[in-house]
Amino acid sequence: MSEKRKPISVHQAVETVMKWKQRGIKNEVNFSECDDGYLFNPIYADHPVPPFDRSPYDGFAIRSQDTEILSSNNSLDFKVIDEIPAGNISNKSVGKNQAAKIMTGGAIPEGADAVIMKELVIEKEDGKFISIKRRLKPGENISFKGEDVKEGTEIVSKGTYINPGVKALLATFGYSKVPLVKKPIIGLIATGSELLNVDEPLKPGKIRNSNSHMVSSQIKRSGGIVNYYGQIGDDLEDLSELIQKALYECDFIITTGGVSVGDYDHLPGVYRSINAQELFNKVAMRPGSVTTVAEREGKLLFGLSGNPSACYVGFELFVRPIIRYWNYSDSPYVRCVKAILNKDFPKANPFTRFVRGELQYNSGRVLIEPIGLDKSNVVSSLAKSDALMILPGGTRGFKQGDMVDALLLEDRKGSEEMWEIRK
Repeated sequence: MSEKRKPISVHQAVETVMKWKQRGIKNEVNFSECDDGYLFNPIYADHPVPPFDRSPYDGFAIRSQDTEILSSNNSLDFKVIDEIPAGNISNKSVGKNQAAKIMTGGAIPEGADAVIMKELVIEKEDGKFISIKRRLKPGENISFKGEDVKEGTEIVSKGTYINPGVKALLATFGYSKVPLVKKPIIGLIATGSELLNVDEPLKPGKIRNSNSHMVSSQIKRSGGIVNYYGQIGDDLEDLSELIQKALYECDFIITTGGVSVGDYDHLPGVYRSINAQELFNKVAMRPGSVTTVAEREGKLLFGLSGNPSACYVGFELFVRPIIRYWNYSDSPYVRCVKAILNKDFPKANPFTRFVRGELQYNSGRVLIEPIGLDKSNVVSSLAKSDALMILPGGTRGFKQGDMVDALLLEDRKGSEEMWEIRK
């Protein structure tokens, strides 16, 4: 029988989990396969961007000094001596009162130090001459070599998520092979004889298994790979055997259900049977107080509640940071912001409470409103929630207009430091 449960604080629980954090190994992939990955190494610029002085517009490259006397009442004709498409280099030098027609991205020819846009000139004699009545400054309308990125600059840090912008940079610097982190493989097991598959009709006393699908999405959002072992009934021996198989094949294990104190809640017994060290089995929080975490040979086993909202919150607080750290993030914790409560929440909080909420933005202010019923078994509120409102233990409810802390669930930036619970 498991020893009497003594709750520890949320911060103690997170700190305990993070003592077992580790980094993933390198996994080099083809450029076309790098989407949704995390960089193993920082990326440095091996050449400047732009690699040469170039024109950002279609226009004409000229010498700015030749325009010093120009005004709306005083124009000057320039002879067009060359045409420079993008990708070409001119072998001519622009001299006094001369111009080179240049396309967007074209290299600035020798002698020129400014570009006038095409729509600001009048072309004459089938383009052999242009008339200008506008004064230009040296460097006007030129994208200079290295002004975007200087050679040798770190352009993307390790642990960065490969989004479309990062992929553009990888292409710019010729990364046909991309050094990624090998994502952690998370074994997922749903426990409980009451669970039905999604495609099964409802039966008396049964519910469809939503937790495993929810947690699978949370794993992917956090940067892990799911190895789903299906759902298993409340048999201690079968569950022990399945968890040992998962431990051999995966980097972390998540089970949903089986962590309460009922006759069919076998996780504490399973941990003992496989010689896993139980790190904690109760957390002073709502929902998810029965969240249990164990360790065997450096691998963590997360026992999350069978109640959907409790399961969801437990993952975000304890599993998400360990996955993000594995992927070389130096900001593994869920980011916290200040928000104004937009609706009364009168419920007292003996333990720290994490309330599902929806963020709103109004005139530069961040507002948050509780969503749905605040019960651990509620699933409907999860669909609209993009934040968790933190209400400290020992408080007697909150009123509309109060300032509260909110954890950003959809945020990828994260935080270097764990959030504080402020009273």
